[in-house]
Amino acid sequence: MATLVCFHAHPDDEAIATGGTLARAVREGHTVVLVVATGGEHGDDPGNLAPGETLADRRRKETEASCRVLGIQHLEWLGYSDSGMTGWDQNAHPEAFVNATVDEAGRKLADIIEKYGATVLTTYDWHGNYGHPDHIMVHKVGYRAAAMAGVTEIFEATMNRDAMRQLQVIAKESGMVSEEDAWDVDGPADDGNPVGLPASELTHRVDVSSFVALKREAIMKHASQMGDTSFITRMSPEAFAMAFGAEWFRKSGDAEPLRDGWLFS
Repeated sequence: MATLVCFHAHPDDEAIATGGTLARAVREGHTVVLVVATGGEHGDDPGNLAPGETLADRRRKETEASCRVLGIQHLEWLGYSDSGMTGWDQNAHPEAFVNATVDEAGRKLADIIEKYGATVLTTYDWHGNYGHPDHIMVHKVGYRAAAMAGVTEIFEATMNRDAMRQLQVIAKESGMVSEEDAWDVDGPADDGNPVGLPASELTHRVDVSSFVALKREAIMKHASQMGDTSFITRMSPEAFAMAFGAEWFRKSGDAEPLRDGWLFS
């Protein structure tokens, strides 16, 4: 059995992007360590925080609940602040993740990798899947930490742009997703690039169809960010299974084309 460090930017990213993979890894007997870079301080305010409770406090509790659902054995926090979206004033905050040096943050992550003896690491693709400054930092810091800790099995968690385009057409035509929930997959995201990567740049499709119920439950544990208007909240179980039954990765240094695969081969 192996140990996986799964590196994410904010609370809820772990469930949305890799929840099925993490649940499957745990079910197969692997050790999973979730590392979250920031507290998600600039997410949506749920409007029901208790006196003295911060959004980061709430989101930490939600992440702990998500870990329990998925079976994740270890949760670590790098301790940086949410940088906000591109162009926000929060980008300039001295404690924002985007303002950390890659070496400093990489050393923190490398220490965690070494603490647990991890041999597999997940990070994000080169533009953080949708251009969020913190997600881009996860990519940079993930690779720096891997080099420091001597990890060579690196998987970039991302989205399959071609599959998303096809699924959106199917979902709209079948009525599973309304027009108001649709968006232009090929339009500019936070950094001006389309979301994810084309299928031609991916290496692994991970089948998590047996774990979609757990994945959805884990996502919904992040209740502060999943209000009644959230597209995930409004999705039927059938639509959710169609959209989230596979998770997508690009393995660093792998020249083979996209295929059904697994992080522990």
